[in-house]
Amino acid sequence: MAAGLVHAVTRSCSAGNMTECSCDMSLLGSGSPTEGWHWGGCSDDIGFGTSFSRRFIDNSVKNISARGEDALVTMNQHNSEAGRQAVAKTMLTDCRCHGVSGSCAVKTCWRTMAAFERVGAYLKERYENSFQVVDRSKRKVRRKDKDHRQTPISKEELIFFNKSPNYCLEDRRLGVTGTRGRRCNRTSAGPDGCNLLCCGRGYNTHVVRHVERCECKFVWCCYVHCRRCETMNDMHTCK
Repeated sequence: MAAGLVHAVTRSCSAGNMTECSCDMSLLGSGSPTEGWHWGGCSDDIGFGTSFSRRFIDNSVKNISARGEDALVTMNQHNSEAGRQAVAKTMLTDCRCHGVSGSCAVKTCWRTMAAFERVGAYLKERYENSFQVVDRSKRKVRRKDKDHRQTPISKEELIFFNKSPNYCLEDRRLGVTGTRGRRCNRTSAGPDGCNLLCCGRGYNTHVVRHVERCECKFVWCCYVHCRRCETMNDMHTCK
């Protein structure tokens, strides 16, 4: 959410849709003339988007902190900052050539945000390599792994206190129904695919007989005449 807010606000600034901000002009006039390029164009003002995201999201958790949930607030604020850093880490440099017949004798370059899909892929990688931490007083956290406890946690890393439940297996106490018996798509590589949905347990294949009315025609006057069509389809369910 924090990354999405930075991305949306910054994009609106560059498009001129907001009165409080515009392009980032801090790079104009610099560059490397000897190498034939300089900063110009409309760089995305990620600084304003990041500042807006901090004010909007981080300030909203002060009431939670007042109720004594400092550990949760610390974790959420750290991960929100990691989301903002993800937008900054994935920024790109775009350039446009200038010269006779497109010779690119001089280039004008500017900084722009990557597509949000790229930011999402970056955060997913961080999620899959996130670190479990333990709560400490004074709003500080440290790694739970004793062998790496002294290693500082960077702003780009995602952290968590408790591991998520195993949604593959039924757990009535937590309200988790599991995936046993769920219908899946054998040919799909997405979340509905048997490999992912069945959590590696495999799947059963059933042949389902399906009967329906088909080739319906209106007969004057006045009824509808249909054929009775029968098909046999494979259905796959998780073991």
